[in-house]
Amino acid sequence: MKELLKKCLVEFIGTFFLVFTIGCALFPNGRGGFPPMAIGFVLMVMIYAGGHVSGGHYNPAVSLAAAIRGALSWRDFVPYMIAQFLGGVSAAFLAAYIVAIPPYANETSFSMIPMIICEFLFTFALCYTVLHTATSEDTKGNSYFGLAIGSVVLVGLLATDGTCYGAFNPAAALGIFTMGITQTKLILATILTNFAAGAAAAGVYKITSND
Repeated sequence: MKELLKKCLVEFIGTFFLVFTIGCALFPNGRGGFPPMAIGFVLMVMIYAGGHVSGGHYNPAVSLAAAIRGALSWRDFVPYMIAQFLGGVSAAFLAAYIVAIPPYANETSFSMIPMIICEFLFTFALCYTVLHTATSEDTKGNSYFGLAIGSVVLVGLLATDGTCYGAFNPAAALGIFTMGITQTKLILATILTNFAAGAAAAGVYKITSND
């Protein structure tokens, strides 16, 4: 139990800083900036910081993919997911308090089908990359896994700007909703799509991996 609590604390911290960065980078009070790089890099940093403890998922879709792949026990999956959602929501409340989120943010709207396609594809790419770089015996002990995973998020945000929320992560999606940036039906579709993509990535990993 003590070991699981330690892992869940690491997952909480990593998810917290990811979602907090999303909120602060997207609405920098007119200072300007480059949100995709900030978000991709903070994910990379948190993965390097906590990956050796918990696996550095910070994403319920990644945890689902890891559980299906066999890299995370199903007994630990729900505590991981709870820690990630709590970290995301806590960060969202703090970001909303600190940062001036403009009133038009809650009017954000995307076309449903393109949004689902983009969220699915890059959540799939993220989970697929995690499994191959951080859980495979073929790449065990590599030093690039954090950079590879953070880069997927950076690329995904740049590629899908204006098409979807670029969450690629149910905890981040819930955080975005908590900050008042999204509509309920769109965020529910995003969360379900993220989980579906994680499961699909695990299935494809089992087909393509040498493990």
